[in-house]
Parts: sequence; structure tokens; C-alpha cells
Amino acid sequence: MKEKDYRPRLIDEQVDFYLSTFGAVSLEGPKWCGKTRTCLRHAKSAFMLDDPSDNFANRELARIDVGQALAGEVPHLIDEWQEVPSVWDAVRHAVDESSAPGRWLLTGSATPLPKKTAHSGTGRIGRLRMRTMSLFESGDSTGEVSLSEVCAGRDIGVHRVARPELDEIIALVLRGGWPGVLGKSVDQARAVAREYIENVVESDINRLDDVVRDPVKVRKCLRSLARNESTTASDETIRRDTAGDDGSELSINTVATYLGAFRRLHLLDDMEPFSPFLRSPARIKQASKRHLCDPSLAASLLGATPKMLLRDLRTFGFLFEAMAERDLRVYADALGAALYHYQDYADREIDAVIQFPDGAWGAFEVKLGMAQVDEAAANLVDLASAFSKNPPRSLAVVVGLAGAAYRRPDGVYVLPLTALGPK
Repeated sequence: MKEKDYRPRLIDEQVDFYLSTFGAVSLEGPKWCGKTRTCLRHAKSAFMLDDPSDNFANRELARIDVGQALAGEVPHLIDEWQEVPSVWDAVRHAVDESSAPGRWLLTGSATPLPKKTAHSGTGRIGRLRMRTMSLFESGDSTGEVSLSEVCAGRDIGVHRVARPELDEIIALVLRGGWPGVLGKSVDQARAVAREYIENVVESDINRLDDVVRDPVKVRKCLRSLARNESTTASDETIRRDTAGDDGSELSINTVATYLGAFRRLHLLDDMEPFSPFLRSPARIKQASKRHLCDPSLAASLLGATPKMLLRDLRTFGFLFEAMAERDLRVYADALGAALYHYQDYADREIDAVIQFPDGAWGAFEVKLGMAQVDEAAANLVDLASAFSKNPPRSLAVVVGLAGAAYRRPDGVYVLPLTALGPK
């Protein structure tokens, strides 16, 4: 079932590997990030549960006889399985009955409540998280600078690259990594982001569990998350941030409930804190760094336009950091690594940490312009000295407005985001 004009995704290789390993593979991620098209690339048949044909006949058929959703040449795709949660248990049971790998692909844009499924699928269903497109996947990064080589601490030489203009970087943030907006203007992409948020507020969040939530409160919570993008703002900070001029504000329980719903919709992609030691006694802050699933959503919730961001580079810096860390996470996933952030009680921070399964790790700072590189590099070198028992294998500054990739005399890499790729 080859999709026409399919733009390859880095997760394709992981999907193939998981299909050779597990009886079924679940590809999860925010709505419209490209899950269905990617799975169709790997599937030989499909059953689409969100197909509106004949008044959603497929959905009703699966509810009456769930086996109908599982029937088809393998690998068989069941798209948006959460529309009929019993599909999950049926697939899990079918995997138990056969040792053959790679029989089903599942996509999901939302995670049902645990009570909707009887079994987690552990050992039977491999789960992969898909994100919006990195700049390398969308064709906006040449990919000539290998993150894999950087993380290994190897010499990368000097790569002269085209230095983007500030308005081009702003346009990339406002456009986001949605496959459906490639080739559209910035104004068109901004309109898509606005409608995406409206659908979340007015529809998607209520369909999760048939609980009607106040759209005003939902929007307040989302706007607070946008204002706190790329920070370690606590739930309490978000609660205070939602206070209105009339003194009204959300309760901490309401904030927690809404954040849980956003996670189940895969709208949040927070970065967990990093510790370089398995049983570290260091007093490391355990707050996650806040990220919406795509920087375009944060920009839209802030009402940002290109002119506004040109006048407010501090705010744009947080949005650029979000885009860079989205890309680093997509590349880390492709390399079998994980992305974290570091913050301790001595006020030392690392924007992003890539850690491999063997414990090796690299520290990355994200900066918009070259004028910030010297300070960022000095901070990385100073902080690396505090990890004498398990030092980072590489130190790097990822830059938006840069015309070359190279390694400085102090050992710190300078990496233009628009030239970075995984391998």
C-alpha cells in the first residue's frame, strides 16, 4: 500500500525493526503528524476506524465484531484504534495465539483511559512515539553534519553551510513540522495551527472520555503552557498563570486533569530530567521541561506573527529552543538514544542531554545566534568538569544563525540546526 509522494521519515527504520520483533506495532503521536501515511508505507492492508463512509460503518462493524478490524493481509493496519478500544485487547490476544512477528500495525492519536483496555500489551505490542517532522525530514536541513559523529566525539572537520536569515528561522517555527503544511505560506500554516488548537479545545479533549470540559479553561491552560514553553514551570506556576483579571483561576486539580488529558492527546512532549549516575546523590532538580508537541502550536497560542517575533527575540528564543529540541529528540530516537535536560540546585543547566543505552552522553546548548556561542561553550566546559566520574563524551552548541559547523579549540562543537541530521 505505497503512499504516493511519501516523504521518508526517520521512524521508518524503527517501524521495520519493531515489525521484525513484535507481533504488533503501535505508532502513537499527535493527530496529523503523519502516522497513517507512514504505516500505509509498511502495511499490505488497512482498516480505517475513522473513515466516515456510510456513517462510520467501519467503526460500527468493529464494535459489533472486533475480528473484522483484524482481518487482512499482514502487516495489517488498524488506523485510530482508540475509536474502538477493544481492538487493542483483540490484537494482544491474537498475538498470543501466534508467534509470527509483524502482523499488525496500530495508529493512535489519543490514549484511552486504562479501564478501556484490559491489558497493556507488554511483550506483545511494541510502542513507538512519532513526532512532527524534523528540519532534516522536511528538507529544511541539509543533514550534512552527523549528530551520530558528534555524539561519538569524532572530528567533523569544517562544513561551510548557507547561513539562514532570521526571518527564515522564524518562518520554520511558525510553520512547524506538520507534513500537511509543507509548501504552504506562513499565513496558511498559522491558520492551520489556529484550527488545530480550536479542534482540541472544542472537540478532541471532550471525546477522550465523554467528559465535557470548559473550553475557556482549556484554552487558558494551553496558553499558559505556551507562555512557559521550554521552561521547567510547575503545575502550580501554570495554575497561577491562568488567573483572570476578575481573580478567577483554575484549581491545581483542574490543571492536573487538563495536563493529563493533553498528554493522552500527545499534545505534550516534556523532557525528563537527566542524572549521569544510576544512583546519584547529587541534588538534581526533578522538574520536566515543558514542551508542546510542535513549536507552531506554542507560537499560535501566543498569537505570534513574524513581525512580533522579530521585535521580541527573547520570546522567540524559547520557541527556537523548542524547535531545536524537537529535532534533537527525533534524531536521538533514530540513533536509539534518549533526550533529557539537566538542572541542579546550584543553578547549573544543560538545555539538552542525549544519552545512549550504554550510559554515554553528550551535552547540548541551544542558541539563536553566534554571539551567544562563547558563553554557552564556556558554561558547557565548566559544567563538564563537575562530572569527573562519568564525563560527557561530547559538548555542543546548536545554533540557528550560523554559517559553519566545526569543533572549537576547547572541544565544543558548533552545529547549525539547518545542517544537522542524525547520521
